[in-house]
Amino acid sequence: MDRRLGLFFAGAGLTVYEGYGLTESSAAATANPPGRARFGTVGLPLPGTSVRIAADGEVWLRGEHVFQGYLNTPRSGHTALREGWLATGDLGRLDEDGYLTITGRKKEILVTSGGKSVSPGPLEDRVREHPLVAQCVVLGNDRPYVSALVTLDEEAVAHWLEMRGEPPREPAALVRDPELEREVRRAVVAANTQVSQAEPIRTFRILARPFTEEQGLLTPSPKLKRKAIEEAYAREITALYRG
Repeated sequence: MDRRLGLFFAGAGLTVYEGYGLTESSAAATANPPGRARFGTVGLPLPGTSVRIAADGEVWLRGEHVFQGYLNTPRSGHTALREGWLATGDLGRLDEDGYLTITGRKKEILVTSGGKSVSPGPLEDRVREHPLVAQCVVLGNDRPYVSALVTLDEEAVAHWLEMRGEPPREPAALVRDPELEREVRRAVVAANTQVSQAEPIRTFRILARPFTEEQGLLTPSPKLKRKAIEEAYAREITALYRG
């Protein structure tokens, strides 16, 4: 959960205690302790749990609650287990007090054609903080630089037009609006301040329609189906890298 959302709920008198775990760790492995919630994190290791961050940033867990292997799978096939540690597939970091923050999924890491590794999650989350943005998918695997596809929040855009004294417009016309593009560019620039010079979004494309589950572009969660999105918008992505 985004830190600002946690603070919003706390300001309304509702404290959300976020935790973290997997089926393979018998559910919770970390949690924010009552009275000491640190918003933006998934808390401290629960008693009996050890947490470490591997060299590549992956979160590893260890304890008696960690599973012994998958059913009907030879022990040699248990690639998630590393000398007693469960390699979660999630990326994260531990602060000086031991609170864990999840920053993305290892399998989603992009590697540019120049060999730079980029975690898309933090960039996408920061772009989505802009009220006019609904969704953002960061691209760049085997590409010379990082780019993004952005969809719009229809209700927020309608309000934005009303505040400007402008009539409603079709999505196809909106994506060519220079003022709207400037607003989205502000979101991209804000996101880029959080990453190194190797990782910034260099260009983006605003799409007329959001990604939906019906299109096969979102999971029921709803999480982005990155491969499906890249296939559905192959032409738009190619245009981002042309020239």
